[in-house]
Amino acid sequence: MDTKILRDLSYGVYIATTKYDNKNVGCTINSVIQVTTNKIAISINHDNYTNKCIKKNNMFAISILSEKSNPKLIGTFGYNSSRDIDKFNDVEYEYILEIPVIKDTLGYVVCKVVDIIEVDTHTIFIGEIKECNKYNNEIPMTYLYYHKELKGKTPKNAPTYIPDEKEEAKENKKKNIFVCRICGYKFESDLDELSDDFKCPICGRGKEFFEKI
Repeated sequence: MDTKILRDLSYGVYIATTKYDNKNVGCTINSVIQVTTNKIAISINHDNYTNKCIKKNNMFAISILSEKSNPKLIGTFGYNSSRDIDKFNDVEYEYILEIPVIKDTLGYVVCKVVDIIEVDTHTIFIGEIKECNKYNNEIPMTYLYYHKELKGKTPKNAPTYIPDEKEEAKENKKKNIFVCRICGYKFESDLDELSDDFKCPICGRGKEFFEKI
């Protein structure tokens, strides 16, 4: 069975947010579908703090990333936990129906949870749309764009995570490949070392967090 065919399904890149106990929380997701004209469904891993907070609040929003959105949003919301840090620090956002939405995106959809479906690793939240709006008309970021153009890697908590990606390194064996230990971003270079001021474009970590393969 070749699970890589699943990468050919069409995905977007989103940030799911909510608020609980007077704290803004959120995480990067890629599984959002429109169920009916006024309902959408999102899928979030059981281990994500955002999952637990949505269950408490019964409200969530999705902010839809564009190709022009800052890629660091993906790293900040995808490779850190809202238990530990304020992911909204240095991020421009506003409150819609008391739920934070990210402004460096195409726009947002705010929903009230009307149903919950539990599967083995994820919770599917079905939400009734209460408010939605566009910020701009940029091109939506797809998961393919995230992988091919931004060289991003799938987090282990994502529904689309595929463990074995070693063949990608083989395809690029003529160049040195530096891999971020935090978010999995891969940087190709003809040089043997990264510059001292190099920063990961996804999670913002410095060269000391990169390993050469």
